Amino acid sequence: VAGEALNPRNDRGGTLYVVGTPIGNLEDLSPRAARVFREVALVAAEDTRVTRRLLNHLGARPRLLSFNEHNWRERLEPVFRALEEGDVALVSDAGMPGVSDPGRELVAEAAVRGVRIESVPGPSAVTTALAVSGLPADAFLFLGFLPRRRRERQERLREAATYPLTVTLFEAPHRVRATLEDIALVLGRTAIGSMPRIDPSCTRRCFVALQARRWSISRRHAASSRW
Repeated sequence: VAGEALNPRNDRGGTLYVVGTPIGNLEDLSPRAARVFREVALVAAEDTRVTRRLLNHLGARPRLLSFNEHNWRERLEPVFRALEEGDVALVSDAGMPGVSDPGRELVAEAAVRGVRIESVPGPSAVTTALAVSGLPADAFLFLGFLPRRRRERQERLREAATYPLTVTLFEAPHRVRATLEDIALVLGRTAIGSMPRIDPSCTRRCFVALQARRWSISRRHAASSRW
């Protein structure tokens, strides 16, 4: 259940807070998340530069530690040493940590070690894109990031097409055009909803129109389509 603690009876050490951060609008940060940032001793962040801007906006001054896909192995023990002394917040650049973002490994290891884990729910590009798409979302398939190689990407799309579900996925800005071309090739002309993380305006176009559109945002997109 969102917001409830894992290992709630742990009386030793601090709590690991898994905190959702804004995906485009700072006003979407919850008061609870802001309080956690002001109270924890350490924030384990995907990119400390991005998180520092958020903390400065809040006037919060916890210590920052980089924790990402490149260095998570050597950063696990420093985080657990910090948890022996107090609370730690885990964040990604935007959205919920661990959802196609760094953090899963830390949460899994914390559960094994009996550390109290508490989620602080926040914005999610996946559910936000689904909500404004107008597409069926009582059940959906989330693909995360597609493979970088075209052949593998097309194969993943063919697999997804076998499910009678709305599909949502992430893509990096510099690969959006190539991915749309593959979607059009594999699946044909269909409807798509797109939500840039930084500019949360939404469009609903066919793939042919989207392929002709210029994309000029600085972060990844979450896209939803009925396939």
